[in-house]
Amino acid sequence: MIHYHAAWIVPVSDPPMRDAWIAVDRGRIAALSRRGPTDGSREVDLGDVVVLPGLVNAHTHLELSYLREEIPPASQFVTWVRHLIQTRRMHPDPKAPEILDAIDRALAEAVSYGTAIVGDISNTLVTFEPLTKSELAAVVFYELIRFKTDDPQGFVEKARGELDALAPTERVRASLAAHAPYSVAPLVLRAIRQAVERDPFAPCSVHLSESVEEMEFIRRGSGPWREMLEELGSWDPAWVPPGGTPVEFLEASGFLDARVLAVHGVQMTPSDLSRLAARGTTVVTCPRSNGHTGAGAPPLVDFYDSGVPVAVGTDSLASAPDLNIFAELATMRALAPSVPAATLIESATRVGARALGFDGDYGTIEPGKAARLLAVALPSESIDVEEYLVNGIGPEQIRWVE
Repeated sequence: MIHYHAAWIVPVSDPPMRDAWIAVDRGRIAALSRRGPTDGSREVDLGDVVVLPGLVNAHTHLELSYLREEIPPASQFVTWVRHLIQTRRMHPDPKAPEILDAIDRALAEAVSYGTAIVGDISNTLVTFEPLTKSELAAVVFYELIRFKTDDPQGFVEKARGELDALAPTERVRASLAAHAPYSVAPLVLRAIRQAVERDPFAPCSVHLSESVEEMEFIRRGSGPWREMLEELGSWDPAWVPPGGTPVEFLEASGFLDARVLAVHGVQMTPSDLSRLAARGTTVVTCPRSNGHTGAGAPPLVDFYDSGVPVAVGTDSLASAPDLNIFAELATMRALAPSVPAATLIESATRVGARALGFDGDYGTIEPGKAARLLAVALPSESIDVEEYLVNGIGPEQIRWVE
């Protein structure tokens, strides 16, 4: 048993505790207390730090890490996507050394920024093995893209078979994901949901209501997305635009429930958010990436006012400068100053852990949970520690306790 003392502890499940102790036994939290041990157990004074749970990056694309600083910012989302597609085509081998090296560097970077869990989107599953060798817990979402197909069920079953061939660990799991309503045919969406439902605990992910172009495509079947699908040879002339919003479309399709992570949501209306809240669907916000890609600023206040669970992601290094969830929190604080700091911290810990299915071990500091704990250096004990944590923390201020 080791008893750690810190100037502050932020359990997330309870208010911050000043001058407090955490007892850790064989990698698990045994107790939180305002008093030190009396049985002669080992004591470690962490000093002027605030201790909190490891963070959750609920949405990233680690396999795109080699594209860091390669895709310029855009004023229109489809313009950014075009650059991404063109650049990826220059690297057709997903196991090329430069791609694998970039993944390994990204994993180390995520850990250095205090991340304990990632929701990683992969089109190739190339990140699965590196993640099993890392310190991170993860769900690898095998993201499917197919707008035109004669065999939607067979397409999804083939992907399901590739997942079945993996060797999941206690920390690293895999599931299926749909890319977006504008890139996945309705019958493929249905097949993905049916495949995911075979595992009662598997989460699912989808990019949803990210851009104005997506809204136009779902409402009218026109605009830049229609043009791109035609250029790529992926347009299905039998497809009929469902009308309404992308959220309404996925709800009518039976795709949305509490196991789904709806990523971005920049264009979601209050009505959309009410629908998601009723379904228990988690919105994952990636505000820095949204600015880089031209998607716009997410309506964070609306997110929280609606009661929808809100988690936090960085998105990929193709659209974000780093994998620092603390930097995302600082951006969120700037965009939504009325949202309490404690609520933002909960989004980056407990809500993300729950959405990815890891809340039994991560997300809060409570007895029985894994002692994957961060210590963040404090300039002074006499500050609002929660406000401090959402105003920009760099890796030089972070160290792991356990």
